Amino acid sequence: MLYKAYASAVQGIDAQTITIEVNAGGNVTVGKQFYFLVGLPDNAVKEGAQRMEAAFKNSGFQMKRLKTVINLAPAHLRKEGSAYDLPISIAYLAATEQIITKDLDRYILMGELSLDGGLRPVRGVLPIAIQARKEKFKGIILPRENAKEAAIVKDLDVFAADNLKQVAGFFEGKTQLDQVFFDTREQFFYDQSNPDIDFSDVKGQRNIKRALEIGAAGGHNILLIGPPGSGKTMLARRLPTILPPLALQEALETTKIHSVSGLLAPGKGLVAHRPFRAPHHTISDVALVGGGSNPLPGEISLAHNGVLFLDELPEFKRAVLEVLRQPMEEKKVTISRARLSVDFPASFMLVASMNPCPCGYYNHPTRECVCAPGVVQKYLNKISGPLLDRIDLHVEVTPVDYDEITATGFPQESSRDILGRVQEARKIQAERFQNHPGIYSNAHMSNKSVHEHCAIQPAGKLLIKKAMEKLRLSARAYDRILKVSRTIADLAGSEQIEIEHLAEAIHFRSLDRENWAG
Repeated sequence: MLYKAYASAVQGIDAQTITIEVNAGGNVTVGKQFYFLVGLPDNAVKEGAQRMEAAFKNSGFQMKRLKTVINLAPAHLRKEGSAYDLPISIAYLAATEQIITKDLDRYILMGELSLDGGLRPVRGVLPIAIQARKEKFKGIILPRENAKEAAIVKDLDVFAADNLKQVAGFFEGKTQLDQVFFDTREQFFYDQSNPDIDFSDVKGQRNIKRALEIGAAGGHNILLIGPPGSGKTMLARRLPTILPPLALQEALETTKIHSVSGLLAPGKGLVAHRPFRAPHHTISDVALVGGGSNPLPGEISLAHNGVLFLDELPEFKRAVLEVLRQPMEEKKVTISRARLSVDFPASFMLVASMNPCPCGYYNHPTRECVCAPGVVQKYLNKISGPLLDRIDLHVEVTPVDYDEITATGFPQESSRDILGRVQEARKIQAERFQNHPGIYSNAHMSNKSVHEHCAIQPAGKLLIKKAMEKLRLSARAYDRILKVSRTIADLAGSEQIEIEHLAEAIHFRSLDRENWAG
């Protein structure tokens, strides 16, 4: 007898429906193979036969010795992972007349079988649910840990199951599965209102907090340069708390990426906070950008709509850092293989930190640098000019002294206070760029947009000229200074870029100064 069930395969961050056809019938000679799985399955799919046999035995079913052909269509698409165990099992039980049902074509089924018949969670559930709704399936049946994630999708019945026997009983009409509901907006806004960390935890460092505020307001990439223990990582980890909250559409897109990567916690619904990814400096270029035989998102896509933090920047392999350049410009990553090409979104804010030299104490106010002559410049040269060119703010971080650490009379400004100013600046930019597709903040401005929106007065031009001559700023710093000064003006609520805005922007271009490293 022939029966069909429906599952889904994830490619990139989108899903494609898979038809599982099971034809069972005819006796097989003892010792001969009776189970055939076709349709380009990988080893994890093939091994499902052993899981099914044990799960059937422990759930009151049996693997009958009938010639069975299982086809996973379309056959040209490679099927990977153990998530096909459940749909193959249910279609097999129907084809061998161990259950009687006519509803298999109304549901998408996904789940890995354990040997006792229980269901284990799978990844990529959100794009699968979105595709199921798009193709007008009535519902989707999933392991309980995945159900909340799928319930984000409206107009789709989501059922949570604990084991194979429950699902079989559901299709026979003998048992009821728990239907899962999820109030997306209520949960989303509740999660957003409860951050774990805050800028009020940071003592002192007013100049650095100001730089991070400017970066958040304009979407500017930031490089923090300072000795060990000066608070670079602590400050960077608090940056997402002053970025504008995720819009619901941004949260859905971010959740899809994390779902495909299998990074959502069991029972987790929507990603409510902007991601903060901090890969170790030993990371490979494939792990950073994404890839594999069946491409998965890399760290830069996992940081989409959030922050990518590279600690100890010069310690990263140069080839790894160079792959960042194109995604930083195009806001996406294209992974091409012989048989497919997928796009992963990669609109992130880069925050990097580094010591000023190998020993860590160059320019330190109280400790002496012990590096040999020329070593500091060699250390900085590990970072290429084109990558530095894409970083708007170079911020020198100095250690916090004892008095600031122990001060109690001056409460530190909270993330909520800073966020209020950032959101006001972003509103100004949203109005400014409403007729400029693809530009959402000052950092994204093209050269044409810079000339249009960053006009400066004669006094300002004179200041920049003197700065470039006196501080020996590089030519590439010019546009960056204008973009940052535009953001500073927005934070001040000023239509014009004033001379004090330019002066502050110039202050944040440390590495463009000739002979900065001696």
